[in-house]
Amino acid sequence: MTNDARFEDAREAALNLGALDVDDLQIISSLAQDSVFPATEMTWRPGARRFALLLNRFRWEEGAASHAPERVQALLVIDCVLRVATQGIDRTDKDLILSLLSITFEPGEDGSGHLLLTLAGDGAIRLEVEALEVTLKDVTRPYIAPSGKTPRHPDQT
Repeated sequence: MTNDARFEDAREAALNLGALDVDDLQIISSLAQDSVFPATEMTWRPGARRFALLLNRFRWEEGAASHAPERVQALLVIDCVLRVATQGIDRTDKDLILSLLSITFEPGEDGSGHLLLTLAGDGAIRLEVEALEVTLKDVTRPYIAPSGKTPRHPDQT
């Protein structure tokens, strides 16, 4: 009989972070940068006012470690969501893989506003929220990134 993978077997503990303000959101955004996910892994539950993504998150917190680059599956959950709009995403394409570049907050009045998830290739997800409430939680054991490489952007040296 095989045992399930445990976080205790990994080099570092799983992330479980929350953001209730813009400063905390910047940390979550930097840790979620370059996450990839199938379009089919986006879920909005209007009755619960919750939007969630199951991401394959690059483990930026590992830094320039001596081992191979790693990814981990993580849940990005946004609560207090009133509306969801997408741009540049073909929801009918069941094989579409998206890449998350950043998460930003555009404040409105009384704590409300819009959360913007910017995607590679000019795609975006815009969430109208009653309040800023975001969680990023690792849900699997880290694994070696299939590409074996650290994500790079054209403006990086």
